[in-house]
Amino acid sequence: MSIRVLIADDQPIVRTGLTMLLDAQPDIEVVGAAADGREAVRLALQLRPDVGLFDIRMPLMDGIEATRRLAGPEVTDPLPIVIITTFDLDEYVHGALKAGARGFLLKDAGPALLTQAIHAAADGDALIAPSVTVRLLAAFAHAQTTPPRQPIEPLTAREEEVLVPVAQGRTNSEIASELYITPSTVKAHLASLMRKLGARNRVEVAMWAHETGRI
Repeated sequence: MSIRVLIADDQPIVRTGLTMLLDAQPDIEVVGAAADGREAVRLALQLRPDVGLFDIRMPLMDGIEATRRLAGPEVTDPLPIVIITTFDLDEYVHGALKAGARGFLLKDAGPALLTQAIHAAADGDALIAPSVTVRLLAAFAHAQTTPPRQPIEPLTAREEEVLVPVAQGRTNSEIASELYITPSTVKAHLASLMRKLGARNRVEVAMWAHETGRI
């Protein structure tokens, strides 16, 4: 089964380029393309894609509000959304992640990273471009005005070990290789971390790690 993707970007050339790139993948199909956030929400509700690939700066409704309406905390069946933008320190990215976005990429990301992010979102995982993960989340943590939430149970030593590479943007396979454990064990520790932290995905886990000074 192909992963059905909805693209939202206000630049026609970007929509066309992303569509061509993703449609060239054997297991990804672009089912719709929107020129603004309002149209993205309408098409998402109509077409029910598996993943949304949204720009932030769009007319009528920006990508943050579109993400909040489709993937926010109050949404019962959230759409996995990957944010793709030109600016690696876009002031709005934090808002998009808080609104429920599953990942964050730059528009100069290569086909491999883009397809990896689409697959991660479809699998219930999340990916942030490794080139910007640490400084992006560190900047947001520095600007945090409220104390970070406390875990409902203390983290184990192994969970602390897994937490750091997650916050650095490593994939499960990379973490498994680094810690000499299996990818399934990494997933189990990550699931436990999300439960203890009340996080919906690994992006929120990474944000918590930065907010608490673990990076």
